[in-house]
Order: sequence, then C-alpha cells, then structure tokens
Amino acid sequence: MGKDKLRLALLAGGKSGEREVSLKGAEEVYKAFDKNRYDIKRYDPATDLEKIAADASKIDAAFILLHGLFGEDGTVQGFLDLLDIPYQGSGVLGSAIAMDKNLSKILYRNNGLNVAAWAMVTPKDMAKQGWDNSILQDLQFPLVLKPVRQGSSLGMSIVQSKEELSTGLQEAFKYDRTVMVEQFISGREITVGVIGNDELGALPLVEIIPGDKYSFFDYEAKYQPGATNEICPADFDTKTTKKAQHYGITAHKALQLRGYSRTDMIVSGDDIYVLETNTIPGMTPTSLLPQAAAEYGLDFSALLDRLIELALEKN
Repeated sequence: MGKDKLRLALLAGGKSGEREVSLKGAEEVYKAFDKNRYDIKRYDPATDLEKIAADASKIDAAFILLHGLFGEDGTVQGFLDLLDIPYQGSGVLGSAIAMDKNLSKILYRNNGLNVAAWAMVTPKDMAKQGWDNSILQDLQFPLVLKPVRQGSSLGMSIVQSKEELSTGLQEAFKYDRTVMVEQFISGREITVGVIGNDELGALPLVEIIPGDKYSFFDYEAKYQPGATNEICPADFDTKTTKKAQHYGITAHKALQLRGYSRTDMIVSGDDIYVLETNTIPGMTPTSLLPQAAAEYGLDFSALLDRLIELALEKN
C-alpha cells in the first residue's frame, strides 16, 4: 500500500481588509500543492470556524493563508493550538508581536537593528492643542503614516506638510485607533526572507522598485500586475547582502518567529533600516518570498512542502 496522503486544511479569506488577496493567493497555493502528497480541504475562517473544529481530528496540518487581523495576528494560531492542529509559521506570541508595528520596532531596536525614528498618535492625542508641533519636535517632513496593526500598506501614506499630516491621520484612523508616524527614509527598498525553525537560513534579497505612478510600495503597487519592478537577486555588494540577511534573521529571532518570515528594509547609503516583518507573506509564484525561494533553489511547490515539514517538526 502507498503512503497515506497528508490531510491538509487550507485556510483563506477571513475578515480583514486583505480578504481578496488571501483568496487569490489560496487559488495559487491550492494549484501548487502536490495532490499525490496532500488531501486538501479549504476553509474560510470568516464562516467556517465550527467546521474546522468539527473536522479537527481529521486534519493533519493547516496551511494558513490569511493576512492582517484575525489571521496573521495570532488569533487563528491560538484557535488551531486549542484544536491541536499543527500549522506553518509563527505561533500566537510571535504573530501578535509582528502584527504590532510599534512593539516590533522596540524589539528591533533592542536587538541592535536600525529603525527610523517614530511617534505614536491616537485620535485623543489630536484633540490636544499643538499636537502636531510635539510630533515635529523630533520628526521632520516627509513622514510615513501607518496604522499600527494593518498589513498590505492599508491606510498608509507619505505626507509633506501639517495639512497632509492631519488628513493622512484621519484616513489611517479608519483602519486602526493607533497610528505610527515614522520618519521617511530615502533609499532602496528590499525584502529578506527567512526559512527554518531552530536552524535559520536567509534567502536572496529582493529589491522592490515601484513604478512611476507609485511613491512607495502601497496596496495597489503590491497587487496590481506590472505596478512594480522586482529584482531577485537584488544587485548589492556582498557586504550589504550579508548585512541585510543578518538583519532578517535577527528580526525573525527578535520577534520570536518560527517557520518563515519576510522582513522589509530600506538601504540608505551604508545604513539599513528595518521597517516591518510579515509572518504570512504573500504566496503566489510571483510573490516576493516565493521569488526569493526560487532563486535559492526551492520552486513554489517545494517551498510549500518545506513549510509543511517545518510545521510538523515544530509540533
């Protein structure tokens, strides 16, 4: 008799603003999984939590393809832990930490990584007289605004004046009640993938060059075909490449992550600034981490196999 197939739950959809991206990614992941090795059943946590719980004894592992809140933030990970279902990637703690941009930056800095200066703002802060002047004591335009617990650059903007700062914050508050105001760093945007549990390996660098109509790697630039030029391996000298890969592994460890991650950075002169870390990066064959994995020698199907192996090893 042949070896039984691994019973795999593919979780996609969810309730976040990145639902459509998740569903599109799941189509590609489903196609790429080797059907001779896996018996795959799809679930949407927006509607199927009861089904997942009912089927738990028949699920060998889960592949989570959820981005943003209620998927990448530790909530689904905790649900699967309660059901004793192994899954790829980070657990509750690492997922929650990485989702919080403020806490992540504190941990990056505490672990010797360069980060851009920043301040945190809430609607209550904006009600105070001279709130913008207090921010501009330590920061100067241009500034980057980021909802503190969103992914895919939702609600993010770059602002050049007090008026734009106020308008940008009001937009960002639609996505989160706390917003990070960060010093804009001019440079080349790269991303560094890391794979492994106890033994970590950094993937080749990918450089992201937004097209002419995009000032940065925003939601549309990320998901509109042809909106960005992505170069893998990125054209940097050995010293910069090794430093960036070291930063990727350091960030991964600092945030208590497992399995895999993708950390975004800016190379500015001789300095590298860490921006944020994705614990469930985009997963289509042309997404950034799969591009880097392919350059490393893992095609898309092999990458998915490796992530499932790490999930089962972790358990």
